[in-house]
Amino acid sequence: MKKVIFVTDGDLASKKALEHIAQDLQCTVLSASYGNPTTIDPEELVDLIKLEKEDIPIIIMFDDCGIRDVGFGETAMHYIVSQEDIEVIGAVAVASQTHAKEWTHVDVSVDRFGHLSEYGVDKEGLIDMEIGRINGDTVSILDDLNLPCVVGIGDIGKMARFDDVKKGAPITRKAIEIILERSGYSEPNFEADDI
Repeated sequence: MKKVIFVTDGDLASKKALEHIAQDLQCTVLSASYGNPTTIDPEELVDLIKLEKEDIPIIIMFDDCGIRDVGFGETAMHYIVSQEDIEVIGAVAVASQTHAKEWTHVDVSVDRFGHLSEYGVDKEGLIDMEIGRINGDTVSILDDLNLPCVVGIGDIGKMARFDDVKKGAPITRKAIEIILERSGYSEPNFEADDI
């Protein structure tokens, strides 16, 4: 069974950050899923997932580019979850300044300083006011998918350069590490004071 991780951001900064950290975390990025907005057909995404030869988690990007209601990225996520031979082990819910007022619950957030929090974070990776909730433009469907682990973070590869790929995209890396650890792929790799 193929294991996948959803990331609700598909822009170039996200692609670069995810590709940078994936090999080190023993994952692979389905680069064909890159796009702002997501344009690849859900059936084609599933075919590409099944073609991956290595038995390691596959990171897939989705982006609705601010589209109100259910966009193409959210439709693709729903389709992938419905596949019996694909298991979604978690999602990175990326905050954005959306006018659509979409939000989702998160199990934990990683702020731009790398600290874990029960609160959501905003696009800049700063702690928000609400516990366990994040606003974004491709996140509203995550609650419906009943995923085992949803980690909230700010804008991938950005957050006032705290997540810059030149610095190793440490916030994105930590979010993926949490999902891998909670799914049994790796041992915890974060500081005790972050728990």
